[in-house]
Amino acid sequence: MSRRERPLPLDLLFRALADRTRLRLLNLIADKEICVCYFVQILKMSQPKISRHLAYLRRAGVVAARRQGRWMHYRLVATSDPVASAILNETLLHLRQTPIMQADLAKLETSCCSPGSSRLPRQAPQPVVLPAVAQ
Repeated sequence: MSRRERPLPLDLLFRALADRTRLRLLNLIADKEICVCYFVQILKMSQPKISRHLAYLRRAGVVAARRQGRWMHYRLVATSDPVASAILNETLLHLRQTPIMQADLAKLETSCCSPGSSRLPRQAPQPVVLPAVAQ
């Protein structure tokens, strides 16, 4: 059985979801692939701290990374485990209803879509909208 087909250990999933910063990261990448530079700007945290949280989410099997030149892009991974998938989907639905998560999404929209944003590294890649995951 490949790693992708094995059920996601629930204790690992719950530990990944037990941190506010990781929840904020998951909220931002729920339907987009995003470069780490946006996380730094939106969450107002250092890049190493964000990278540690993203590494934790990758080890838990809920986030995947892709390198494009010097930029790292992160996206949510759809798991084949129905229990883990249901927990993650419900968590994301709940997050979308909380004010801080809505504010993070608003910051993402203004930071990635406003021309001439001076805070982001020059030529930072734009977030890519991912196709909806079947539930």
